[in-house]
Amino acid sequence: MNQNLSLYRIFYTTARTGNISRAAEELFISQPAVSKSISRLEQSLGTELFTRSSRGVQLTEEGELLYSHVRSAFQTLESAENQLRIRREFGMGQLRIGVSSTLCKYILLPCLKDFVKLHPHLRVTISCQSTNHTMRMLEEGELDLGLTGKPEKLGSLTFAPVMQVQDIFIATRDYLENLSLFTGQKEKDSFSADDTLSFLKNGVLMLLDRENLTRQYLDRYLKEHTLFPENILETTSMDLLIDFARIGLGIAGVIREFVLQELKDGTFLEMPLPFPVPPREIGFVYRENQIRPQLEGALIHSISASLSVPAL
Repeated sequence: MNQNLSLYRIFYTTARTGNISRAAEELFISQPAVSKSISRLEQSLGTELFTRSSRGVQLTEEGELLYSHVRSAFQTLESAENQLRIRREFGMGQLRIGVSSTLCKYILLPCLKDFVKLHPHLRVTISCQSTNHTMRMLEEGELDLGLTGKPEKLGSLTFAPVMQVQDIFIATRDYLENLSLFTGQKEKDSFSADDTLSFLKNGVLMLLDRENLTRQYLDRYLKEHTLFPENILETTSMDLLIDFARIGLGIAGVIREFVLQELKDGTFLEMPLPFPVPPREIGFVYRENQIRPQLEGALIHSISASLSVPAL
């Protein structure tokens, strides 16, 4: 575009009002300045844009063609300005969150409802995926926050914990009793850590897929204690692990905080371990220099408060 934007604004206003004096009033400039600007634009484009009369100005055919495009351009600009004004006045913004389907269901969604009520004009985008994928998107600026287990390597990112979780192995009593008979053991009222070692070796161990941070954590635990299960069933969802365990399909590696009710009512037994799995932290990962106190900061504080964990 060879012309100064101000010339097109003067042309647009004059064409819309049909009068040079009214255009001058709207633009807070003099009538001679409007006339001079229109003449400069006509000379530059090599065509007459208006016909003048005592009643005002009227677009020529060429002027109508130019006005149709200029009008569309300025309406687009005005729309953008209005959206920016609304965002400023009502606190509207966008918040992009990456999270696994498990953490989304059990941690994020229960807390997000109240947060959204406080920010009714906020646009929230949630991407459910593996922690590794979330970390890559954060580093590339495609996400604002990631809710994950604490990664081993953060690089330039920051981690703010919101809760501690405990990984455990669960199964139904019926499954463990049947497995005991299969391995030649006598029927028992309770099971020991030695029984667990036998069950992990001879039973079906159900774990999340290798892209999941929980799976990687449990793999390290098993390897560290030279536990090498022979029969492994993998899935991408902890909900499916819980459902598979519920129907007696095997032993599931899950997070205790997500099956508290089933442990309480006896649906599952938590299997005793000779070497307890160390607890780990769940929290938000973000780029320190790009966090907004009223959005990312407020969400971290809200969820930390609801889970009774002080925010960093």
